[in-house]
Amino acid sequence: MDLVTLTDIQAAAALIAPAVVRTPLLPQDDGLWLKPESLQRVGAFKIRGAYHALARLPEQVRARGVIAYSSGNHAQAVASAAALFGIKATIVIPDNAPAVKIEATRAHGAEVVLVPMPERESRARELAEATGATLVPPFDHPDVIAGQGTIGLEVLADLPDVATVLVPVSGGGLISGVAAAVKALRPSAAVVGVEPELAADAAESFRAGARVPWSPADRARTVADGLRAELSELTFAHLRAFVDDVVTVSEGEILDAVRVLARRARLVVEPTGAVAVAAHLKSPRPGKTVAVVTGGNVDPEVFARILSS
Repeated sequence: MDLVTLTDIQAAAALIAPAVVRTPLLPQDDGLWLKPESLQRVGAFKIRGAYHALARLPEQVRARGVIAYSSGNHAQAVASAAALFGIKATIVIPDNAPAVKIEATRAHGAEVVLVPMPERESRARELAEATGATLVPPFDHPDVIAGQGTIGLEVLADLPDVATVLVPVSGGGLISGVAAAVKALRPSAAVVGVEPELAADAAESFRAGARVPWSPADRARTVADGLRAELSELTFAHLRAFVDDVVTVSEGEILDAVRVLARRARLVVEPTGAVAVAAHLKSPRPGKTVAVVTGGNVDPEVFARILSS
């Protein structure tokens, strides 16, 4: 299986530059740097992979529109990228996704189709086949992985002597790209995936050396709604090639990290986006550590409850 290369990621960085914020590294007091992708135009890192995937489509293919399936952040990213290209986007979203993500996707001009979570991928494929639009998967595509990997380029440019990069894991597109970039530029740096304990299929798969499926119902238990997907063959291959470890954090540790990010770093972060910081708070690693803060699309009422609890 062909893996994404440093050259692929560098080419992606040039293509996405007009549409993506080059987020800073924010130093904290305990050897931690934050990579706040919550500051992107759609509030999450997903715009990198989505825009890159659309930019790589031939113009006549792109003109037929795009379809995506997502719990929310990829939905907004594809909708936003489609709007920038002036094309139609249809997004299939689980009916239990946060309302703030559903409304934000519609606000970018996309048509939203709500389905039960287990049906989201099959429904998207049906729509793509019926309409001739291009399906843009949330993680299982080299162009998406290369776009997400541009985060790794930026981390190494800003902190060349980084010792550890902590990355949330769901479907694995983000960690696949980031790890490919980091290991190409600084092989000695550790790339560590982070998952909720209640959706820890990647951690179990990593240790087993083969993908271990978890049911959608099991994965749906976590408050980190953006980390309920499972690895594909492509992303698992990247995990095995480039990632040093996958660790887990509890629901309480995730919510504590949301509060820490709000009160100490002044960042509004959704539970999904806080898991890398949760891993650092739970078990700090020696040397300079970067935590990728993946998104800030949290319902205001939910955020208020987290902060007050």
